[in-house]
Amino acid sequence: MPHDHHHGHDHSHSVVLTNVNAAFIIGIALNFTFVIIEVIAGLYIHSLSLLSDAGHNLADVGALALSLLAFRLLKVKSNDRYTYGYRKTSILVALFNAVILLVSIGAIAYEAIHRFFNPEPLPGFTIAIVAGIGIVINAATALMFLRDKEKDINIKSAYLHLMSDAIVSAALVIGGIVIYYTNWYWIDSVLSIVVAVVILFSTWRLFRDSLRLSLDGVPTGIQLDEIKKTALKVAGVKGFHHVHVWAISTTENALTAHLVLSDTITFAEEHKIKEEVRHQLLHQNIQHITLETEREDDCDDPDCK
Repeated sequence: MPHDHHHGHDHSHSVVLTNVNAAFIIGIALNFTFVIIEVIAGLYIHSLSLLSDAGHNLADVGALALSLLAFRLLKVKSNDRYTYGYRKTSILVALFNAVILLVSIGAIAYEAIHRFFNPEPLPGFTIAIVAGIGIVINAATALMFLRDKEKDINIKSAYLHLMSDAIVSAALVIGGIVIYYTNWYWIDSVLSIVVAVVILFSTWRLFRDSLRLSLDGVPTGIQLDEIKKTALKVAGVKGFHHVHVWAISTTENALTAHLVLSDTITFAEEHKIKEEVRHQLLHQNIQHITLETEREDDCDDPDCK
């Protein structure tokens, strides 16, 4: 049963590490600085919404740092013990980041509910000023990831988190203005709940996708039915079964499958058929392809019947 392995050589889809290094480092520095500002202001004026947002931003700083580490580990070469290198860490980091954010939701919601029934006087103008700084920092940092956000789940998660942070900061600005003019101090707790809900919506998909990839599920955007149809369209292919697709990292996908060929196919034709199948599958975002071939008469799989 002939088989061989193929790695796609067109890596234009891959994110070049040097292109994202600066974005991550600048993002970490700016957001950590803003966290310090929010914590100082939040403690000084007793604003739960600012402290909640600071916790959220601190989690994002950690997420950015872990994502940067994961990108660096992507470059570590494989060895006898880790034959794929450390590519899978990029998926595990995405999952870990999602779990951290989900835990922070519970903490924010718990404290917000308690504070709602025990509101404290707050300087709304200060809240608005601090949150306004957050809009600028988060939006500017998010824009640095805009170009590459569809190339990697970690970059996309960084972009989504930073944009959600900017939206939350905008809500805090509005809330601060409302408090300043109305003295409705309970607004602070309501805004904290809004922060928690925004985190939940922006995190749930990341959690779901990264969990699926960590369990070697089929990556988002890849449809097995379409893969099978693509293979079966190639002349000489009579069957396509035992198909397995999984993510090696957040930027690389792999496939193994059995190709059932017509009994009249020669070995020279077989090679051309496999090359054509690989060529077609590369366009479906699969970079590492291993194909085994078998003849119709030798195939005992139900798909061959």
